[in-house]
Amino acid sequence: MDEKTISGYPSGGGKLTSDEVVSSPASTKSRHEYGSMTMTTDELRQLDPSGMYAWIREFPQQIEDAVKIGTASQLKLSVRGIRNIVMSGLGGSAIGGDLLRSYLSAELTIPFVVNRHYVLPEFVDKNSLVIISSYSGNTEETIAAHKDAVKRKARILCVSTNGETEKLARKHKNAFIKIPGGLSPRAALGYSFFPLLVALSRLGIVKSKTRAIAETIRLLKRTSSLFADLQSPENAPLRLARQLAGKLPVVYSATEYFDAVNVRWRGQIAENGKQLAFGHVIPEMNHNELVGWKVLNELMKSMEVVFLRDGGVHPRVRVREDITKNIIAQYASSVTEVWSEGDSLLARMFSLIHFGDWVSLYLAILNREDPTPVRVIDFLKGELAKV
Repeated sequence: MDEKTISGYPSGGGKLTSDEVVSSPASTKSRHEYGSMTMTTDELRQLDPSGMYAWIREFPQQIEDAVKIGTASQLKLSVRGIRNIVMSGLGGSAIGGDLLRSYLSAELTIPFVVNRHYVLPEFVDKNSLVIISSYSGNTEETIAAHKDAVKRKARILCVSTNGETEKLARKHKNAFIKIPGGLSPRAALGYSFFPLLVALSRLGIVKSKTRAIAETIRLLKRTSSLFADLQSPENAPLRLARQLAGKLPVVYSATEYFDAVNVRWRGQIAENGKQLAFGHVIPEMNHNELVGWKVLNELMKSMEVVFLRDGGVHPRVRVREDITKNIIAQYASSVTEVWSEGDSLLARMFSLIHFGDWVSLYLAILNREDPTPVRVIDFLKGELAKV
């Protein structure tokens, strides 16, 4: 097997500062046909007519815009006495909620739940804050949950571009944050996360994150410029994409703070790269999935394992990650560590998110796929509309 460390992202704890990929001698073997492809700007332009490349490259600017929107939005909403927060959304509109829940888990004094269903949890009532997130404004499940929240007299905060979500918000006088349209929902993560983070701060639910946001923007501006360069030998996401193309990526991470980052990686590889990926979190996978690395020897040789690492995780989780990596390395095609970068937790989380977004884009190009369309999802929605 090959063992690599992509350490252009040093951990929050200061480990691994080299930009080089450290490999075992086995890594010099010939890679599959995808990995040997030389990607050109013309190929990128041809296979990415909708501009996913530009959306990812400009993500730091999207965050800046999203923060301004969150700061300027009218928030006529009382949160006095709220006992829980429920964010309802699906797909690219829900991942912002997952990340909020994970990022704020050590600070929030009330439960935060992400709902991906037509109905809300039974505990939702007038003392609940329900956040309705639908980028298009027309997500079937989210609209149903919105109506359910109105019936239960919950406090409601909506974020959307327009559509039925905006109509319902105006009708029921719900707080509404309007975000720009024209993007794929998964490319609008800045708009589904940062206005809500700012709003929760303005409402007094969490402390101000101004410094952490500023660091995150600075960091992503630097790395985005580097990762956008197809010719740069320091373009670590492109190197990793070449390694993952034609294989089955398996993504592991710590549960604390990085479970949602893990989900984001897998979702982006599927939607952008049109390639299956699966994963799990530590320590939970140490109690079940780890045992499965034994029997399917030929299949496991096609699995490329990526560990999302951070120096700030629980010390025992860090030990578990090291031991787990060594066990799996006996079976997988390759094991690669991608370390977070930055001082604040927010910067470290988004350093890994942005890295993964670039990996998924480059996977799409190596797979000769347009990263933007999700035709099978469109087909599914069309079939559902017939029923």
